[in-house]
Amino acid sequence: MTQTLKVAVTGAAGQIGYAFLFRLASGQVFGPSVRLDIRLLEVEPALPALKGVLMELQDCAFSLVDSIIATATMDDAFAGIDWAVLIGAAPRKVGMERSDLLGMNGGIFKAQGDSLNRCASADAKVFVVGNPCNTNAMITMNHAPNIPKENFYAMTMLDQNRAHAQLADKAGVPVRDVKGAIIWGNHSATQFPDAYHATINGKSATDVVADSDWLESNFIETVQKRGAAVLKTRGFSSAASAANGIVTGIQALLTETPKGEYYSMARHTKGGEYGIGDGVIFSFPCRTVNGRCEIVTGMNHSEFAQAKIDATLAELESERKIVEGLGLLES
Repeated sequence: MTQTLKVAVTGAAGQIGYAFLFRLASGQVFGPSVRLDIRLLEVEPALPALKGVLMELQDCAFSLVDSIIATATMDDAFAGIDWAVLIGAAPRKVGMERSDLLGMNGGIFKAQGDSLNRCASADAKVFVVGNPCNTNAMITMNHAPNIPKENFYAMTMLDQNRAHAQLADKAGVPVRDVKGAIIWGNHSATQFPDAYHATINGKSATDVVADSDWLESNFIETVQKRGAAVLKTRGFSSAASAANGIVTGIQALLTETPKGEYYSMARHTKGGEYGIGDGVIFSFPCRTVNGRCEIVTGMNHSEFAQAKIDATLAELESERKIVEGLGLLES
């Protein structure tokens, strides 16, 4: 029997949404045998642009697409959905404090959580991209208690892809030869891109790249600040690479992970893995086993690595306190 999935995409007329939708509709995300009912959600002022995106999707005549709905109403977009890809969020502007961004976007994701709780299927998966994505995912999860906590994710696959690309460039190998770099913590400038558990052509990345100064400074800082560097160079935020992070992130969640491998995903902890308590969405090494995302446990860290993990956790806990103070979490 052919499977049909109902997939909602927010911020569908934005740059990331535009780069993602055609890959979604072509079957790259859920596979070539899965039919799609696609729901496109935008704010009212963006509806004319969204209509143009809808027209282009129609003109592609994707055989897997059964229907496409474009709307500014959350409940219509989320009714009965199996997946929500939450891209839409206000960008940070010059002079804006992080607390301002948290308040502005937190309100958006609070409302979306409420709507998902009312309207989505009971086992819906929610993949958050709009920044600050970890805390936005936490807010959404908090307001959608009808959906299991383990079904909420925030994207750090883009950061993992960036880490693999940097290691490949340094080692002078194709990026396919790099595996297992992990993004720990927040999708922000405090994230910890971990090369110490990565391999290059099956060898420890730290043996192949025998430059500890580079690994502990340039490598980490380049991955942490890559988004800002793209914005400065291109004049726009990362779009195609972010869309690719969504595609590869969801693919990782859907595909059984080969033995000995793992991927980076920000998610809720089940039992305080790596000392991360309840209440934050933290990026861990994960594996998909029997269709479910599991956190890989038992990885050891040097003092240097642990200090980096502690720093990114502290930022996430700080963000939680800010949104609690703004009234964006249920008591």
